[in-house]
Amino acid sequence: MPKLTHFDEGGQAQMVDVSDKAVTARVAVARGQVRMAPETLDLIVEGRAGKGDVLGVARLAGIMGAKQTSALIPLCHPLPITKVTVDLTPDPALPGVQIEATVKTTGQTGVEMEALSAVSITALTIYDMVKAADKAMEIGAIRVVLKDGGKSGRYEGA
Repeated sequence: MPKLTHFDEGGQAQMVDVSDKAVTARVAVARGQVRMAPETLDLIVEGRAGKGDVLGVARLAGIMGAKQTSALIPLCHPLPITKVTVDLTPDPALPGVQIEATVKTTGQTGVEMEALSAVSITALTIYDMVKAADKAMEIGAIRVVLKDGGKSGRYEGA
């Protein structure tokens, strides 16, 4: 098992020292989903949600979430994010919305947490905007599907 870098020899939490790491181009892609009743998905797709454009607001919330990651996750480094995209795909087979976030930076540490934050905040925003219609929605399957750049190289997941 690899050494967990967020703990010192005494087991105390620490922010990882990245000062000796090379500055490289880095990217991370995360995915997740919000499962809901077919009628709730119809409400979103047809633009009939009382709070407005659900997918548009959720996309902006996800972008903002990526930018705020270091303020929310105690040991994350603040990063100069160079790009965030959040793609939302209504999926009648789920039924629900598939979410994919891509985050890029040029820096000394990766942006996996920013991509995961973007997906999570996007999903929470979707839930918030239509919870009056469907309290049984499920947020899930949030994971990193791509990470590239830095010493550990490329990772591709499912």
